[in-house]
Amino acid sequence: MKKIILLMLLTFVSLSMNAQGSSEYGSGMKINLNEGGSKYLRFIIWNQIWFRSSQMNPGTLVGNEAASNATDIGNRRLRILAYSQLSPRYMIVTHVGINNQTFTNGGASGSIGTGGYGSGKKPGLFFHDAWNEYAVVLPQKDKKFSLTFGGGLHYYMGLSRETMASTLNFLLIDAPIYNWPLIENSDQFARQVGLFAKGKFGKLEYRLSHNKPFATNITPINTTLPQNAIAVDNNGNAKWSTAGYFEYQFLDQESNLLPFKVGSYVGTKKVFNIGAGFYNAPDATKSSVNSQLRKHDMNLFSADMFLDLPIGKKEKKMAITAYSVYYDYNFGPNYLRNIGIMNIGTADPNFVGSRAIAGPGNAQPTIGSGTIWHTQAGFLLPNAAEKPKLRIQPFGAFTYKNFDALTQTSTQFDLGANFLLDGHHSKITTQYSTRPVYSSADTRLSNRGEFLVQLQIYL
Repeated sequence: MKKIILLMLLTFVSLSMNAQGSSEYGSGMKINLNEGGSKYLRFIIWNQIWFRSSQMNPGTLVGNEAASNATDIGNRRLRILAYSQLSPRYMIVTHVGINNQTFTNGGASGSIGTGGYGSGKKPGLFFHDAWNEYAVVLPQKDKKFSLTFGGGLHYYMGLSRETMASTLNFLLIDAPIYNWPLIENSDQFARQVGLFAKGKFGKLEYRLSHNKPFATNITPINTTLPQNAIAVDNNGNAKWSTAGYFEYQFLDQESNLLPFKVGSYVGTKKVFNIGAGFYNAPDATKSSVNSQLRKHDMNLFSADMFLDLPIGKKEKKMAITAYSVYYDYNFGPNYLRNIGIMNIGTADPNFVGSRAIAGPGNAQPTIGSGTIWHTQAGFLLPNAAEKPKLRIQPFGAFTYKNFDALTQTSTQFDLGANFLLDGHHSKITTQYSTRPVYSSADTRLSNRGEFLVQLQIYL
């Protein structure tokens, strides 16, 4: 017993952390519960702090004052994840945290106005993940095939690599959000409660899940013409959803211990994958035509490609990272969601002029029935010294959206760089992003911009 206690208190030994591009992360926070390390408890803790300078949509108030531009600093993600194996067959995962706290909003449920429980204060801690799993066929016993079943509040939501992205090692400053098409409607921050199966068959990795979507009850707007019907999230007594993702890994094989897909290996692996996925939820949305409710299935599909390779002379440690994904979304007729991340803007009732149909602040048409093509790429610059403390990784991204509810398509881009102080474990990211602004379904006014700086540390 004394030996076990001593190991728990003093022995912090590593998992292989080369995937995060850091040689100094070392032990991390894994507590071995036996001498061989097969029984362990692992913690991951991370904070992502954002500074922003944003062009606001027309008709925006910030703090009840008209604003065309605004600067702020906020907590994008503050998280703690723990998982443990006391047997090779069993694992438990728990993940808690907060998201999107700004100086005007993001506070706990029920917070309002100013004062001790002002609308931006004391955000509510909640579970992001909580599941149990059992390995039916262990990967160590059969190199060609493995199978694990699990259940709970989980992230095995299929559809695309980016839908199950890790938030610790993005190439860009963040995900584009439309990769989580159900976000905070019929899911809980990109998760649903259900059952999942995962595993590998040779170089093919598979993930399947069967879930009970969270209830949605938005009232549809009644129209008189069927072609003008607008689907909204209203699933009533929700029917079970089904999701899956299949990925062929041509080169190095990626770990599937946890669902979180790496965004950039910064040259520490040779990866080339092609994947495809789906999400289906029967009767997930409703529209109203002549006061008659109509139900619509939600059918979402994607195909993607991921590449991460070291290039050039080995001692220079250069690398390229690229990801491209095509989404085909059908939520029902003319479905459209407008989202603004950490949106500090509210509507100005006295504004005169063309308002943005997405709403105030930094909101934009983000998710909808139609198609989206997104491509991002980055280049890890060569070493400037034999043992550099700083690595620089410039990147860019392009997005094309074609939503049924909007007559005009849109394009937008992101440009920036990661300043890797200690791989992804300690980095500063700068990024400039554009977004389209529509004044009506037929009229796109212009683009607005947003400059962001992120400080990320994870241990």
